[in-house]
Amino acid sequence: MFPTDTKILIVDDMLTMRKLVRKSLQGIGFTNITEASDGEAGWNELQSSLKASIPYALVISDWNMPKMTGIDFLRKVRGDALTKTLPFILLTAEFDRDQVVEAIKAGLSAYITKPFSMAILSEKLQSVWAHVTASTNQSK
Repeated sequence: MFPTDTKILIVDDMLTMRKLVRKSLQGIGFTNITEASDGEAGWNELQSSLKASIPYALVISDWNMPKMTGIDFLRKVRGDALTKTLPFILLTAEFDRDQVVEAIKAGLSAYITKPFSMAILSEKLQSVWAHVTASTNQSK
């Protein structure tokens, strides 16, 4: 599992959903959580954190947002050399098979459908962490 001090960015245009995700993460034990209101704000937050040399270690983003959708945000993250391996989870009410395939092809780490439980979130976080540690061990 990710360390509890992992720097996490929650991106969702609905304040209520951001608070729900934050509360769920805090319930699991996470303490270093920031929120952004859409993909554009999320991208700006990622860039600011990189400039300050305190990068995020995980993004949890909604799919449907104004200014920049979650899938566009994911593509932007994957297209940047500094963020291309950043674990990225899409949390969305959308569950269209074609969209899931599109997200996987774009480099998604995990997909969670709304509504979600803390158990599902924890399970996905464990799965993504296992992938991150396996990738790290392979590159050594």
